[in-house]
Parts: sequence; structure tokens; C-alpha cells
Amino acid sequence: MEEDIVLMQKQDSTHRQKGQHLTSLERGKVAGFRQAGKSNRWIAAEIGRLEIRNIDLLEKTKRKTSHQHHTKAKRLAGRSIEERPKVVERRRQFGHWEMDTIVGKRNGKESVILTLIERKTRCQLLRLIEGRDADSVSYALRGIKREWGACIKTITADNGPEFTALNTAFAGTETEIFYAHPYTSCDRGTNEAHNRMIRQDFPKGMSLDDISPSQVQATQDRLNQLPRKQQGYCTPQQNFEAEARRVRRMAQ
Repeated sequence: MEEDIVLMQKQDSTHRQKGQHLTSLERGKVAGFRQAGKSNRWIAAEIGRLEIRNIDLLEKTKRKTSHQHHTKAKRLAGRSIEERPKVVERRRQFGHWEMDTIVGKRNGKESVILTLIERKTRCQLLRLIEGRDADSVSYALRGIKREWGACIKTITADNGPEFTALNTAFAGTETEIFYAHPYTSCDRGTNEAHNRMIRQDFPKGMSLDDISPSQVQATQDRLNQLPRKQQGYCTPQQNFEAEARRVRRMAQ
């Protein structure tokens, strides 16, 4: 008996390399704990210096795992980003925009923020709209078109249901609509990066029903007046206004 105790003490103090199974005596200790009604979590805490694996337990702990199934869109809502002119990617031409929505606490079942960003100047337009649906987006775009329609050559959006009516919203204009690949946010990298900046004021989980249009406007002004290194330390607002004046002079 004394020899068995000494042997167990030696085994308890022996350093075991990762991946090595328990010895028969250590298995006996685990089995005794199990017969005493101890849980696997308790056993692991009690002899935590030992590496307990499923193979060392009399019964493997069963856990229910949830699997998320995403059904990818079978087709785009309109023309693919692959058809978009290459000049858009180079950011040298003014008037090419990316569009998205920022949702709040109820994942779009309340007010959301519509975001548009001009790729060359990085200037943003933010609008608080009633919901994440095509009608709310189209209504907000009416005012944007009236004010800035001449400055919108293209818009690249994702395949969300709120953007399915963009072609209708811009019917009769020269604006071209393109859609990113499904589940590929990097197709609108500028938009995604600036959305993270907007989240500083409206973090995830915050109800957007509790904010006002003036708060959204304040965020727009703050970001548009932030000097950018890639803009020669000018602000997006300064560069946007200069480009907009040039467009309007050419239109006269």
C-alpha cells in the first residue's frame, strides 16, 4: 500500500509533455471522482496540473452546438462591381460613391443610418432614416439627389434588401449603380473603414431610435472636418467643396 502511495506521488509530480495520455493510476483517480458524482469541470479543476482529454473520461461531455446557415444570394440586385469602370478604383476621378447602412440595437428593425462616402475626397453624407428598407433609402436619396445629384457618377452598394430599388431611385439620371459581391465587405473598403469611425459615436447595441438627425449631422461634420494625411492634410469637406464647385462650373 505504501509503495502504491509513493508511486502515485511520483507520478503526480512528474512533468508530462503535452499530448501524453494519463497513466492507469491517474485514470483510476479520474474514475473514482466520477463514481463520486463529480463533474468533468470539477475533476479538471481538482487535478488541473494533469492534461485531461476526452479519451481519459468515462463519458465525454456532450454540448449542443448551434450552426449558422447563410444562404448566399443567387444573383445580384443589379450590375456587378466587376462591370464598374476601372477609373473608380484609382480614386483620381471625383463623383464615385460607396453606400451602406449602420444598424442599431434591433438589427435594422428600427431607425438606421444611411452612409454615403465619396471615394476620392472621403467626404461622407449621413442620414438618419426610418428603417432598413428600400422605401426609407429611396426617400432619403431624393434630398441627396436634389442637392448633390450632379456630383454622383456611380454608387457601389451591397446586396442588402434596402438597396434593391437604387436603379429606380436614380432612373432618368446619369448615375450608374453597381453591387458588390455577396458577403464581400472589402469591395466597399472605404465605406467599411469610415463606418467604424461612425461607431465611435453610435456603438453597436445602441438604439438608433433614441438619437436625432442633429446628432447624426454632428458626426458627419466632425468626420468631414478631420484633416487626412492622404488628402494632403486638408479636410474631406474642403476637398469635396472644391470638387463640387468645379463640377457646377462645368455644368453651366
